[in-house]
This record gives sequence, C-alpha cells and structure tokens, in this order.
Amino acid sequence: MAFGKIVHLGIDLVLLSAALAGIRRSTGMRVNTDSITDSKAIGGYLDRYLAIGEKTIDLAAWQMSQYPTYFARDRK
Repeated sequence: MAFGKIVHLGIDLVLLSAALAGIRRSTGMRVNTDSITDSKAIGGYLDRYLAIGEKTIDLAAWQMSQYPTYFARDRK
C-alpha cells in the first residue's frame, strides 16, 4: 500500500471520528462500544479512537475562535 493511501485512510478515519463526536455533542447519542465487542482491549481502542474525534472538534473550535473576523457565534 502506498504511503499516500495510508495517509488518506488515516484522514478519513479522523473525519469519521470527528463526525461521530459532533453527532454526540449535538444529539447526545453516542456509540455504545460495550455492545460492539466483549473484549475490554478492543473497547479501549474504540474509546481512544472516538476520543480523537473529540480532540479534533475541540481543536477546530479553538482555531476558529482565534479568528473572530471570519467566525462568529450564533446569537440566540
């Protein structure tokens, strides 16, 4: 497998994790890792994978807050 394909797959996995994190934050629904596998080790890896999405969302929100000229919060 070429290096470019590995990088592309990695980016796709991070985007999927970020999408799942966004869904969790906006709806409160989450991936139930306990029902996916009985193995605690695999469940731990899944939890860490989902945490990458949370960190990605936090980083993107922080980065956007650094440029208030371009990004503004909605006024409710």
